Amino acid sequence: MTFLSPPSVARKIYLTGLAIGVVGAVLFSAKAIVAKLIYRYDVDAVTLIMFRMLFSFPLFAAVALWKARTEKPLEKGDRIRIVVLGLTGYYLSSFLDFLGLQYISAGLERLILFLTPSFVLVLSFFFYGRRVTWLEWGALVLSYLGALLVFIHDVRLGGPNIGLGSALVLGAAISYSLYLLLSGSLVTRVGALRLVAYAMCISCVACMSQFLFLRPVSMFVQPPAVYGLSLINAVLCTVLPVYMTMVAVARIGAASSAQAGMVGPVSTLFLGAIILNEAITGIQLTGTALVLTGIYLISKKKV
Repeated sequence: MTFLSPPSVARKIYLTGLAIGVVGAVLFSAKAIVAKLIYRYDVDAVTLIMFRMLFSFPLFAAVALWKARTEKPLEKGDRIRIVVLGLTGYYLSSFLDFLGLQYISAGLERLILFLTPSFVLVLSFFFYGRRVTWLEWGALVLSYLGALLVFIHDVRLGGPNIGLGSALVLGAAISYSLYLLLSGSLVTRVGALRLVAYAMCISCVACMSQFLFLRPVSMFVQPPAVYGLSLINAVLCTVLPVYMTMVAVARIGAASSAQAGMVGPVSTLFLGAIILNEAITGIQLTGTALVLTGIYLISKKKV
């Protein structure tokens, strides 16, 4: 029997964690593709996100109940913070994202969302006085230029609501950036797994309540394909990537996991071309490369 040496074991753990992080990033990015497929059945954003959260809720609730039974109760202040984070970081962000996807391509949506780390950096600068180096400012400019390049390209191709869709997805990215900033100290006290499970449960309830308030109950009746795609959206593109990312962070650290996540916009670009017949042009590839380079520089500086 052959035993692996300690360096080989460490390398195997790292590569496994990296692979998990990459797969998680691809699955999470694929939600834009699945959403586009669901929209072909004349389903609006309110109904789409309701089905996504309806099918996700039992899985997140199971983890939340497990954590509630095995760990000490939360303080009142932390419970309130989790409710706020669930409403801003997942409910609002997801709703704005799916609204925007009605008007823009999956590739542009993923590119805008991938600017989230840069928004966190800018918000930290304005609200917490975090020092930003010239390298980081340069990386920000590079990322924004890349996104702007793809945006201008899509506008030229036509579509009267591309500006609206981009603004909605931009709002989703900013909302999630606020969630990341506000959850920093809470994660250390509550734990990442527990925080995600609780916050996602809050978001699920909010999305389902919104549907019941805004739409007739008859909207629950949809073609079988909508149920199937929504189940894929919930399990493969929501629950699974959330926990895969956490496993990756535990194995290889947050910085390496973030870099593994850079495959997300690229995978969406090519999945959009294969599944949705969205065109891939040199301008899109150039813009994507600029965004990825900028985010890579930011992540390297954080290390």
